[in-house]
Amino acid sequence: MSYKILVINPGSTSDDISCYNGDEILFEEKVSYSSKDMEKYDGKSVMVQLDLRKNFILKAIEKHNISLKDLDAIIGRGGLVKPIPGGVYTVNEAMLKDLKSGENGEHPSNLGGVLADELSKGAKPETKAFIADPVVVDEMSAIAKYSGMPENPRKSIFHALNHKRVARITAKKIGKKYEQCSFIVMHAGGGISIGAHKNGKVIDVNNALDGDGPFTPQRAGTVPAGGLAKMCFSGKYTLEEIKLKLKGKGGIVAYAGTSDAVEMTDLIEGKISEKDTKLTCTKAQAEEIILAMCYQVAKEIGAMYAVLDGEIDGLILTGGFAYNDYIINNITKKVKFIKQIFRYPGGDENASLKEAAETALGKPKIIKEYK
Repeated sequence: MSYKILVINPGSTSDDISCYNGDEILFEEKVSYSSKDMEKYDGKSVMVQLDLRKNFILKAIEKHNISLKDLDAIIGRGGLVKPIPGGVYTVNEAMLKDLKSGENGEHPSNLGGVLADELSKGAKPETKAFIADPVVVDEMSAIAKYSGMPENPRKSIFHALNHKRVARITAKKIGKKYEQCSFIVMHAGGGISIGAHKNGKVIDVNNALDGDGPFTPQRAGTVPAGGLAKMCFSGKYTLEEIKLKLKGKGGIVAYAGTSDAVEMTDLIEGKISEKDTKLTCTKAQAEEIILAMCYQVAKEIGAMYAVLDGEIDGLILTGGFAYNDYIINNITKKVKFIKQIFRYPGGDENASLKEAAETALGKPKIIKEYK
């Protein structure tokens, strides 16, 4: 049976929506909001943007001659709800309260579930409003959360939606169920998350938002704790400046003046010259920076190999970096002890959400209740 499903994927300065009828894409629409559009919302809760985002969606579905009453489900990108196991969740009052209050953090993705609920009110009574596999999916084992500081445990914040999707695809490819497999999954792009998947759960993963793991184009990853403590109390930096060094102005951009890893690898491989770049580093320095990032990624993959006792069905590489042969080759040559490596460039969040809603509609017993 095919279902009509609307997918809502709010970003910091954009909305990406898709409508499906089974495997057929009825339409895709994306809008980018200018700094002028967004400046009036500066410093305010993301919820004040609700009408702006809702109006864009309503205009898009009207443009494509689709009625809300035609839809079987509306699924939004999961926001910063409480830490929860992976799966598909009905948008309920408890979830709406947490998303609207921003109790667990402010992010535009918080609008996903709220918009799904708002639009479902104009649909037929049986139309479901869902979220699935938000970034705060927490299936980490108890021992994985130990950090050495009781007040500051390790947290599970990662690209759960794409991790779970490519793991299920790979399990099917090797003739097994996801719940029977052990995988290491690397999603690498603006952020990098590397997780140990065992029997359908991500039992360990780095905090890819502002915590640990490899440095990325804009994030510092794991940093020397003593040095960070000294910086915090040196009087040279405000709290906001330190936070930016961890996320936003850390990682590659701190070393090279750009977060564009493609530009850096193009320079390294001689596709462009130094004078054609925005880099604040030389070609030799660019190579060392990229190799250092690949080194840290491979080291994290090795750590997850140990978490899984060296017994895995394969390593899965996904995200934007999976398009980049130079980066992928420099990672995989360090982990060549892993025999099965699967590569899925990019990360189609909208397709992932559609598939999650489709599965939930076909198997209602898997739908979870947020508490």
